[in-house]
Amino acid sequence: MINNIIEDKKYKDIVAAQIKEVLEYLIGNEEEFAITANIKGVKFTPELPTAIRSHLAPYSLFVLSNYTFESIEIDKENIYFEAGFGKENFGSLVTIPFYAIFQIIVNESILFVNPVATVEKFFHEEDQQQRSMNVFK
Repeated sequence: MINNIIEDKKYKDIVAAQIKEVLEYLIGNEEEFAITANIKGVKFTPELPTAIRSHLAPYSLFVLSNYTFESIEIDKENIYFEAGFGKENFGSLVTIPFYAIFQIIVNESILFVNPVATVEKFFHEEDQQQRSMNVFK
C-alpha cells in the first residue's frame, strides 16, 4: 500500500535528499523557481504577525526570485531564504525542511512532487522534538 511507503522514515529521508539535489541543481544553474510547502513545517524568523500568518494556505506558495533567490541558503536538512509578506512587506527568514516541500515549480510547470509533505505524523514528530529541546532551554 502506498501509505506504507510514504509514511516510512527511510523513504522520507530518500525524498528529502532528492529535493536537496534538485534545489542545488536549480540554484547552481541560476534557475529561479517556486515551491509549495506544508505550512506546518515552515518556520519564520521573526514570526509572522497573526494577521499575515492567518492568511497563509495549508500548502503555501513561495516564489524564489530576485532578492529572495539571491538570499537562498541550504544545509543538510533545510532551505532558508528571506522574504517579505503582506502589504507591509514584513521581512522574515523562512526555514523549510526539505521533506515539507510539496512541489518544486519552474516556469509555472511542476518539476517535482513530494507526497511525503502530506504525511501528518512527520510534522507532529517535529513538534514533539521541538518541545523536548525547549525543556533544556
